[in-house]
Amino acid sequence: MVKWLAALASAMLLAACSVVGVRDGTETPRYDVIGRVGDVEIRRYAPRLAAETVVDGEEEAARSAGFRRVAAYIFGENRAKATIAMTAPVAQSSDGSAKIAMTAPVATQPAGEGKFVIRFFMPAEYTRGTLPEPMDDTVRIVTVPEETMAVHRFTGSRSAAAMAQARELLLRQLQDSPWRAAGEPVDWFYDPPWTLPPLRRNEVAVQVVPASP
Repeated sequence: MVKWLAALASAMLLAACSVVGVRDGTETPRYDVIGRVGDVEIRRYAPRLAAETVVDGEEEAARSAGFRRVAAYIFGENRAKATIAMTAPVAQSSDGSAKIAMTAPVATQPAGEGKFVIRFFMPAEYTRGTLPEPMDDTVRIVTVPEETMAVHRFTGSRSAAAMAQARELLLRQLQDSPWRAAGEPVDWFYDPPWTLPPLRRNEVAVQVVPASP
């Protein structure tokens, strides 16, 4: 009983912390900041592993459905029945193999129906060989290569409209800068939905390369 009460108290404390945006102990991918463009950070990420799934539908609904699918994998729906620690951020992007009109980098991602990739980055302790195999064949393990990302950080709403506006702002800030977008923007979410909006950490990012002289 004492252990159960201690576990319950711990869970309640973690939930309370997540309401106010406290992420202490949650692993995030390591990166080096190699430059800035206004309030945009230019970050270099090392290769990392991720579990991802592709979801059809409207942007916000696809985000929820994909989150549940990949969360099931890390919470034990895998061949080893192992629990994998939750990390941040959760990533969402349009599926590059899908033909979606008006996609970035020349315009913002549409808020209508489409295909979206939802991705959880795996804890650094794992290798491709030690990660358990997903039981759901719609979840796959991928290696994300080393990449340089331009990242705009903000708080508040994570609605489709808010994310589209943030992506547009990110791309606009890169214009006439030493960096050029080399892919489609991705949305990164660091907090659960119940975190107070002013305390959320949201980011939009896009892979960049040096602009031609």
